[in-house]
Amino acid sequence: MTTTAATSPTRPTRRTGPTTTPTSEELRATAARLVAGWRGILAADESPRTMSRRLADAGVAPTEEQRRAYRELLLTTEDLEAGVSGVILCDETLRQHLADGRPFPAALADAGIQTGIKVDTGTAPLDGGEDGETVTEGLDGLADRVAEYVALGAEFAKWRAVLHLGAGRPSPRALEAAAEALAAYARTCQVGGLVPIVEPEILSAGGHRIEVCAAATARTLATLARALDRAGVDPAAMVLKPNMVTAGEGARQAAGPAEVARATVDTLRATMPDELAGVAFLSGGQPSATAAANLAAIRRLGGPWRLTFSFGRALVSPALLAWRGDPAAVDAGRAALRREVDRVVAAGTAA
Repeated sequence: MTTTAATSPTRPTRRTGPTTTPTSEELRATAARLVAGWRGILAADESPRTMSRRLADAGVAPTEEQRRAYRELLLTTEDLEAGVSGVILCDETLRQHLADGRPFPAALADAGIQTGIKVDTGTAPLDGGEDGETVTEGLDGLADRVAEYVALGAEFAKWRAVLHLGAGRPSPRALEAAAEALAAYARTCQVGGLVPIVEPEILSAGGHRIEVCAAATARTLATLARALDRAGVDPAAMVLKPNMVTAGEGARQAAGPAEVARATVDTLRATMPDELAGVAFLSGGQPSATAAANLAAIRRLGGPWRLTFSFGRALVSPALLAWRGDPAAVDAGRAALRREVDRVVAAGTAA
């Protein structure tokens, strides 16, 4: 794997004693490590149902063991830590073990990679919203789950809010519901000892112009910033995971990297506090080459925060297609993941 990525800061030792809940200073250090250098965060947190569907589409038996084997392939890729600072897991994977008996969080820690956990439980129709709008659930019992995840080795968490664009969407009701849930989640995580990754995603479906996405993203982030402040969330101990500001997937003309970068950075500067630990952009369904080019342009413009990536499908889909459940093709799957991570890291270091 490419070795141009900056080395990660020294991992601080967590406190021992009556409680193992990290201090606010430790949470800030964890957040800083997640976005340090050119390393990014790998999202491998698909639910068992979603992962099973993707396995089946690739011709792999959609079983618990094959889900485990695929995640092991990804997380034991040689030198993954050169480009990846943290990996987001789902509840199932967090509790599973590698073939050598190590729990996944322990194996990641051995490689110098932080373990994250998706804590939302999916979406449900939003009462009072526009047609098709949803709200993300999972706040019930979250404090207890956070405590359990910390005990299992998690250091950060993720919650995704899904927002639709077009025909009056996202509605004010959807924006407020998403922001309030994200803020409540983030505060619960910080109190319980996890760094929250806060993910408000405006879906890229549709033929809208980049200006439409910019306006919706600005409203989303401004609403979110107010909710985080009201909830008492420490911005220096959280990472924002937003969509890049792009034209819709069906737009007649796609926006180039320079236009995407300017619209994205301008929107962030207008809405988010300077104290934020960092911004880890999601790929939003973009091919890895497109996402990498846009990220490089965003980094060239810069901002008061560290800027990196938190990609999922853009990085791992080629690995799944190379592997397809064949034990003899594990190395091919790992090589495919390395190529995609290298591409994104190289784009960042060249920015």
